[in-house]
Amino acid sequence: MSAPSTEPLDLVIAARLRDALSPTRLSVSNDSAQHRGHLGDDGTGETHFSVDVESAAFAGQSRVARQRLVNRALADLLETRIHALAIRARAPGEE
Repeated sequence: MSAPSTEPLDLVIAARLRDALSPTRLSVSNDSAQHRGHLGDDGTGETHFSVDVESAAFAGQSRVARQRLVNRALADLLETRIHALAIRARAPGEE
């Protein structure tokens, strides 16, 4: 097992999603400061995130299927480091 990355988690999330989904648009926001002291805040400042991702991989997929693709790319992080993840996933041309 490799050591945890010292790279900011938002950059790790972005890299994983780029590798898995080849997005045409991608935005990752660290929302942890808004949840300081709340359930799931472990004091690292890296527990709550939002992703906005556009990828051709989502074409013809349901909202749930799209979220599963994102969750699959981040599975180990969701188990160990990410407490909450808001996902906006769309195919090119969708609003």
